Amino acid sequence: MYVNLFKPLLDRIGALILLLLFSPLILLSTLMIALLMGRPIYFTQHRPGLHGKIFTIYKFRTMTDEKDGEGNLLPDEQRLHGIGKTIRSLSLDELPQLWNVLKGEMSFIGPRPLLVEYLPLYNPVQARRHEVKPGITGWAQINGRNAISWEEKFRYDVEYVDNINFWFDLKIFLLTLKKVVIKEGISQGGAATMEKFNGTY
Repeated sequence: MYVNLFKPLLDRIGALILLLLFSPLILLSTLMIALLMGRPIYFTQHRPGLHGKIFTIYKFRTMTDEKDGEGNLLPDEQRLHGIGKTIRSLSLDELPQLWNVLKGEMSFIGPRPLLVEYLPLYNPVQARRHEVKPGITGWAQINGRNAISWEEKFRYDVEYVDNINFWFDLKIFLLTLKKVVIKEGISQGGAATMEKFNGTY
């Protein structure tokens, strides 16, 4: 009953309240990105959700479009600086996902939605992460985020699927607040983002 009724209800009520509460911060972030980085303001991308259904995720853009002499984009860590780095370090880039939660595409707590191209690469156990809605934060995020291996991340995702309940969600929520404050596990090995998943062999 919690997963199918109370969790979606709490998600949507919470998302609506937070969108109203954080609207000044969302507006300020929008203006700062527009002034200092230019358009686009938002980063949008197709991601797989519940049962692998594709939806569009929204985040604030944090990386520039800087390129090398041959026209190729610079590595992520070289394009993350200035206002983008500040927004990323404070996890403000996640705020637009409240709209995804309000629409019922995401939950506050659940496995992070990854790339569509990863779908055929999961083994049967890893694919179970799509048995629940993806979340803004999750069990894997408070256990290392981008600082742990893909195999560890998926193990935490499936562990969440098998043990989902209100108290587990509350624990993850409170630990997420702690992680945001101490800025722990944001990057992997000095990189701005996690390296791509190429399947488990």
